Amino acid sequence: MTVRFFAAAALLTAPLFSQTPPAKAVPAVNYQIPSGEFNKGLPKWLKFSGVYQGRVEGFAGGAFKNNNSDAYYLNRYRLNMNVNPTPWLRFSFQMQDARVFGKNTVAAPPFQDTVDLRIAYAEVGDSENKKWGIRAGRQEFAFGDMRLVGHLNWMNTARSFDAVRATHRVKSARIDAFASTVVAQVDGQFNRGIRQKADNLHGIWVNAPKLVKNMVIEPYVFWRTTRGLRTEGGVLGKRDFKNYGIRFVGKIGKSAFDYNTEMNRQWGSLATDNISAWAGHWMLGYTTPKIKWAPKWMAEYNYASGDKTPTDGKRGTFDQLYPTGHDKLGFADQVGWKNAHNLQVAATMKPTSKLTFTPRYHWLWLASAKDALYAANGTAVVRDVTGAAGSYIGTEIDLTATYAATKQMSIAFGYAHLFPGTFLKKTTQGNGYDFPFAMVGYNF
Repeated sequence: MTVRFFAAAALLTAPLFSQTPPAKAVPAVNYQIPSGEFNKGLPKWLKFSGVYQGRVEGFAGGAFKNNNSDAYYLNRYRLNMNVNPTPWLRFSFQMQDARVFGKNTVAAPPFQDTVDLRIAYAEVGDSENKKWGIRAGRQEFAFGDMRLVGHLNWMNTARSFDAVRATHRVKSARIDAFASTVVAQVDGQFNRGIRQKADNLHGIWVNAPKLVKNMVIEPYVFWRTTRGLRTEGGVLGKRDFKNYGIRFVGKIGKSAFDYNTEMNRQWGSLATDNISAWAGHWMLGYTTPKIKWAPKWMAEYNYASGDKTPTDGKRGTFDQLYPTGHDKLGFADQVGWKNAHNLQVAATMKPTSKLTFTPRYHWLWLASAKDALYAANGTAVVRDVTGAAGSYIGTEIDLTATYAATKQMSIAFGYAHLFPGTFLKKTTQGNGYDFPFAMVGYNF
């Protein structure tokens, strides 16, 4: 795999890592990039822009097995069009072409989805700058740290929702309410919302940055309903639950300490099964500006409940909804925010104004030894229903670096390795998991 990885890295001659801004699906006009020059000759109400991203990545020890590796190249273009005929009316569109080259398995989402419409909405009012706005159509969501609902731009095909979203601003807060269904990605076909199972997500999110000094408070509720799922006893039924959560972000007085906390509780049912689960995220950071590299030191703990008894009709596994789960519990993405304990320490350093380097170390356990290990995408990887394999997943080391080469181009490199613990050694072949990548992005 190593030879294939570095051979593919040589393909990265095209200029990264530019994700669609969370607040707006179409980037603002920038006359310092190529599309800015093009837009000068257009009417003021019509603007175009684009983003290219290329990434070579691979893995060894897939499913923690011997001789299970791959290396491939991910290629993604996005073309944006913004039509703003009046100050109170806007139409936004984004065409995306995502492809994968050299992968061992069949090309399909989330690696490939060729030429599709990722964003297409109309907005009345102005959600980002005015008192109110209503946005209807295909759009992306980015709430808080996106631990529960986000665009997942790390994946080559990313995520969007068919939704109606209303935004209202009062003196001290912004309130967003939405009704949505996630877009199902099918390569070679026009993507549609998941209506065959009526997998719907609705919610209210409040952002209050001024209620408490040096603190942003974000209370929220999400409501998820899904048909066609089975109970622990095998009966087909409907899942219906609500997620109540709150997020706090801020600084501790005038000190160099900052914090980020988020807690969630879930109640509901799946037919005759009762749902009761919870999760939390706690981070404390300290910045040392007087040191040359201005490092920020961080300690973080993440927890998500698991199911204690798989046949008692009580579902305790936390549902992570539709998160941007990449790098939340390890850059290798082998552990998600479900049935997990995650303790991590990290440091972010800036050797130069353009270069950022972040080493990180994780300790990982299952919350319930009888529930599964879930990956970052929420799928079960391996399970021991007896609990005899224990709960110690292992440890992981992550090393990542990003370089802002120009105002238009960024470059990123990284490597992650998961060292298997007792649970993985007893339930799999016990191989370590390696994940290297190199990425480049260009705004045009």
